[in-house]
Amino acid sequence: MANVVPLDEYTGEWYPGFRPEFLASPFIVDGTGPFTEEDEDKFWFLDFHWSRGLTPLAAFTWGQDGYCWGTQHAAEGLPLPPGRGVTSRFAGTHLYGSAIPETDPREIGARANRLGTTLPRFLQNYQQTWAAGREELEATWAYFHGLDLAQVPTAELPGLLDQARRYHKRSMEIHFDVMYPLLVNFLGFYGACAEMGINTADIGKFLQGEDTKIMETDRGLAELAVKAKRAGLRQVFEDNEGTAIRAALSAHGGPASQWLTDFDDFLQVYGHRQEATCDVGVPSWIEDNTIPLDMIRSFVLKETDHDFEAAARNAVEEREAAIEAARSGLTREEQAVFDAGLRSNQEANFPWWQDDHNYYIDLKVMIPLRRVTQELAARVGADDRNDLLYLFWPELRAVAEGRAYHGELKSLVADRRQYFDHWGALRGQMPKVLGTVPETVEDPVLIEIFGLNPASIRAMQNPDAAAETTLTGVAAAKGIATGPARVLQSSDDMHRLEPGSILVCESTSPSWTPAFGKIAGAVCDGGGMLSHAAIVGREYGVPTVTAVGVATVAIADGDQIEVDGTNGKVTILKRASEVADAATHGEAAG
Repeated sequence: MANVVPLDEYTGEWYPGFRPEFLASPFIVDGTGPFTEEDEDKFWFLDFHWSRGLTPLAAFTWGQDGYCWGTQHAAEGLPLPPGRGVTSRFAGTHLYGSAIPETDPREIGARANRLGTTLPRFLQNYQQTWAAGREELEATWAYFHGLDLAQVPTAELPGLLDQARRYHKRSMEIHFDVMYPLLVNFLGFYGACAEMGINTADIGKFLQGEDTKIMETDRGLAELAVKAKRAGLRQVFEDNEGTAIRAALSAHGGPASQWLTDFDDFLQVYGHRQEATCDVGVPSWIEDNTIPLDMIRSFVLKETDHDFEAAARNAVEEREAAIEAARSGLTREEQAVFDAGLRSNQEANFPWWQDDHNYYIDLKVMIPLRRVTQELAARVGADDRNDLLYLFWPELRAVAEGRAYHGELKSLVADRRQYFDHWGALRGQMPKVLGTVPETVEDPVLIEIFGLNPASIRAMQNPDAAAETTLTGVAAAKGIATGPARVLQSSDDMHRLEPGSILVCESTSPSWTPAFGKIAGAVCDGGGMLSHAAIVGREYGVPTVTAVGVATVAIADGDQIEVDGTNGKVTILKRASEVADAATHGEAAG
C-alpha cells in the first residue's frame, strides 16, 4: 500500500517575484514548476544531480528544456511502452522528478509494437546515429567558442541567448533519443540473463573496460600531477588549496611557470566542463580553476601514482572472466541467446556512452548560455557578472531587449540570491521522496539510473534511518574496503577526500571520477547498475554500493565503515564520536 509524504511544507511561494508565465514553454506531456497541492498524488524523488539547487535561469532551462522536453520527446519518439518520460517540480531550489506512466493497455500495446520496429533500426545504426549527433553538437559548440562576445553588438545578444538555449534543447533531444533505446536494449539483455540464472550483479561487468573521454581527462590530470612532482612542486600543492594553488605557483616562478603553461594548455582541451549536469549556474574549469587544481593536488599528495593502465587491464580481465563464467553455466541454446545479447550491448554499449556523452553534452552545453548571460550582465551594469542567472528566461530576454536593469528587478535578484543560499543550506534535510510513494516503480530510468528499487524506497521512508548501522544497496562494484567516511554534499568538497577514505554522497557524476583514484570505497544514496558511480567503481576497481537510499542520513562524517561491494552491504563499524574518543585516550595514554 502506498505511503504519502505530505507536500504542505514545499507548496506556496516560490522564488521571490515568480509568476507562472515565467515558465511558459512547449512540452510534450507535462512542464516544470514549483510544487502544488495537486502533485501529492504522484511519486517524487529528490534528484541527486543538483545538490546545490538551481537558480531561476537554471530551473527554467534545465527543468523545462532538459528534464521535461528532452525525456518526454524521446519517450514518445522511441517510444517507451509503459512510460512517457519524466517531469519535474521544485521544493525551494531543489529539483524532484517523477516518471509519467502510460496506463492505457491498448496504448501500451501499440507503443510496444512501434518499439519492435524502431529499436532494431536504432541498434543497427547506433554508431552512425551517435556520431552524427555528436558532430552536430560539436559544430554548434565551435561556433560559440569562436565568438568574441566583447565584440558582439548589444542588439545581437537577444539572438545569441536564443541560439544558446536552442543548443541546449537540441542536445537534450539527442541525449535522450540515444539514451532511451540503449537503456531498453540493456534491460532486454538483463532480463534474459536473469531468466537464464546468471548473477545479475555481474551483468555490468560484461560491458566494462572501454576507454572514454572522461577517463582520458582523468589521465591528463594525473599526468599534470606527475609533472608537478618531477618539477619539485609538491610542497606548493601541499601548502595550498583551491585558488590559492595558482597564486602560489605564479609566485614560485621557475619550473612552476612552465607547469602553469602546461595546465592552461590542458584546460583549452578539457577545461570546457562544469561540475554539474547542464547547470547554467556553475562555472567551467576555465572560468574557475579551483576544482581541477584541487583534483591535481589530490594526485600530487598520493604516495603512489594511480596506475591507469593496470586498472584498465584489470577491468578487461574481469570482464572476460565474468563472461566466460556466465557462459560456462549455460546450455548451447542459452549460449546463443547470451552471445547475441552481449554482442548487441557491446556494440551499443550503454556504460561507455554514459561517460562519453557527458564530455560532449552534460558538462558543457550550458557554457555558451552562461557566457552570453555574463556578457549581458556586464553591459547593463549588474553588481556581479552572475546576477542575471537569478532571472527567469522571460525576464532575461526582456533585459537583453532593453528593459532597464535597476530598481525592482535588481532588488529581486538580491532577494533570490538569499533564497538560493537559504535552500542550499537545507539540502541535507530535504526528504528523499515526496508525495504518494509506491512499493516499487516500473520506469527503467528510475530503476537503473536513479536506483529506485523496492529496498531503497523502503529505506528512504524509514523514520529511524539515522540510527541504522547496517545498510543495503546495489552491489555495483565488487570488493571490500574499510576506512573513514567522508560525507560530501557536492563535488565542491572533493578536496576533503584523503587516500583510503570512503566517499559517501547522494551520487556521483563525471566531476567525481578522479576521486576514485585515491578513495578506498564509495557509497551512494542513489544510482543503479548503470549509474556513474557503478560504472566508474568497476573501471577503477573501487568497492562501490549504490541505491542505499539513506547513506548520507545514516553515515556521519568520520564514521569508520566497511563497504562490501560484492554483496551490496555497508556496515558502520564505529561512530565518529567513538573514533575521536579512542584517539584522545590513545594520546593521553601516550
